[in-house]
Parts: sequence; C-alpha cells; structure tokens
Amino acid sequence: MHMITERVGLAVYIQSLKQVKQLKRFGHVHYASRKMKYAILYCDLENVEETVTRLEKLPFVKEVSMSMRPWVKTEYQEIVPEREKKDDYKMGL
Repeated sequence: MHMITERVGLAVYIQSLKQVKQLKRFGHVHYASRKMKYAILYCDLENVEETVTRLEKLPFVKEVSMSMRPWVKTEYQEIVPEREKKDDYKMGL
C-alpha cells in the first residue's frame, strides 16, 4: 500500500543549465527554463527546510523560493451570484 507524501515546489534560479543534472539528487526536476535559467523542483514537505539550506549553499544557485500553494486556502465560503440576477436590465418597465 502506497502512502501519499506531501510535496512542495521549489523554484531554483541557477547560473547555467548545465547544473540541472546536479539538482536531480535533491528531488524531482519538473521543468527547466532555458531563457530565465531556473528549474522547478519538487521535494517532500517534511524535508523542505533541509533541502532549501543545502541548495542555497551550492555555488551555482542564485536563489531558492518555495511555493506557497500547500498553505493557500482553496475552499470558498460564498457562491458567486448568477449573471442574470446581478444584471437586471428590466428596471421596473
């Protein structure tokens, strides 16, 4: 039986795309941008603090930023009013 592990995305800005192969040992490399020189890396949520500190110590890494998606609230309280009820053009005619 497989347990679902919580994962979080990291945007790792690097100096050259040659180093993308070295990032594979820190997690799953999902995407690498050639133009903007960054890679999207997914790692386990429980090890994210350690992974970020290890990545920032590498000489070719400029910046590491973490995705806030796991902590953003996606459940909404109110339903958006219907278009017909909002725009009533009859105005008592």
